[in-house]
Amino acid sequence: MKTILIPAIAGLALMAGIGIAAADEVIVTPEQQTVVKEYVHKHPIASVNVLGLELGVGSTVPDTVELQEVPDVQYRYAVVNDHTVLIDPGTRRVVQVIQ
Repeated sequence: MKTILIPAIAGLALMAGIGIAAADEVIVTPEQQTVVKEYVHKHPIASVNVLGLELGVGSTVPDTVELQEVPDVQYRYAVVNDHTVLIDPGTRRVVQVIQ
């Protein structure tokens, strides 16, 4: 009985972990992307250089980076190391690198 129960519990724990990881995924809608790209283009800001920061989705920007508001969008933007990024203001994590 123990040999069946342990793998079953491990499998459930693994599935719960996958569910938690999926819940952390941020989805930026195409409409939000359009609004952000247009706003960023019309309101350029200077780039902030952050040494040692590997910039990508999931990266956390330091408090020294000032986040700029985008009207009607829950995220903020900044230009870091010459890349425009969309950032979750609550966690300061990059949710999208804007091309």
